[in-house]
Amino acid sequence: MLSGGMALWVTVLATPVLIGWLTRNRIGQQIREDGPRMHLAKAGTPTMGGLAMLAALVVGYVVAHVAHVAFSRAGILVVLVTVAAGAIGFLDDWIKVRHRRSLGLNKRKKFGGQIVVALGFAIAAERWAHASTFLSFTRWNSTGINLGSVGWVLWAVLVVVGTSNAVNLTDGLDGLASGSATFCFSILAIIGYWQFRHPDIYRLFGSKPLDLALVAMALAGACLGFLWWNAAPAKIFMGDTGSLSLGTGLGALCLLMNLQLLLLVIGGLFVIVTLSVVVQVVAYRVFGRRVLRMAPLHHHFELLGWPETTVIVRFWILAGLFAALGLGLFYADFLSVTGLR
Repeated sequence: MLSGGMALWVTVLATPVLIGWLTRNRIGQQIREDGPRMHLAKAGTPTMGGLAMLAALVVGYVVAHVAHVAFSRAGILVVLVTVAAGAIGFLDDWIKVRHRRSLGLNKRKKFGGQIVVALGFAIAAERWAHASTFLSFTRWNSTGINLGSVGWVLWAVLVVVGTSNAVNLTDGLDGLASGSATFCFSILAIIGYWQFRHPDIYRLFGSKPLDLALVAMALAGACLGFLWWNAAPAKIFMGDTGSLSLGTGLGALCLLMNLQLLLLVIGGLFVIVTLSVVVQVVAYRVFGRRVLRMAPLHHHFELLGWPETTVIVRFWILAGLFAALGLGLFYADFLSVTGLR
């Protein structure tokens, strides 16, 4: 609670300071010309709010260790890769602002940067943080499939890059990504503490699972505090600085907590939004027609006439249900292993 509470207050108090600085320097959001027309009114809204979230993550995580919880390699690694992804997002946001356009880094450079960061994380996780190389659902050996060092590194890169882009695609409406991510990180904090209490089942010994729970709680607090200013009508956007870092942190946590396949459930909303883009692109390129009025999915419902706040709240409900389902599956597996009913 110290981790999450500190992160929350850092974002609540620091974000308005950041808003003032961004406004004075005319650092505002550039709106896509082919996007929904109602979004044009948002042009110029301060962006790069992810900077406050990253600061909150670091402060919340570090301060929480005054309670004599030991730092772990896994926890430090997740914080570092989250900040590194935020740096890529910051560069992307800065190019958009400087050149006053809705496109920042070109796709090749942006994706290449994500690959480098994810690869560095994967190698360090396997060699330095001693991550399990088993393909996992709720426990290190829940599938019985050992990917081996090389296979796990490649798999980890796919998970981190995929989750990073999934959250980035979801960040299209006021508070949608930050609110949805809050559910995910809160659930991971609960799971991390549960793993810490049952080391014989989850094989995450020492302070590792508790330290990862602190990272998850700091990210949940950062998202919730930022939502205070990011809720519709948003006074600031997180930008790619925030969305890429949140997605990267989510993927990294699930990899080191052996929840790789459960991630598809916990982050179910992000999966659906990503699939909507994939389906739209494939349908247009193969069949020459669009399935949705506009992708990602939340823009489709906007163009159907749903008010923005309606889309956001309904998507939050879905995000919360998916996260709760993930926790339920995790606990059901625990009951099956322990023989409790």
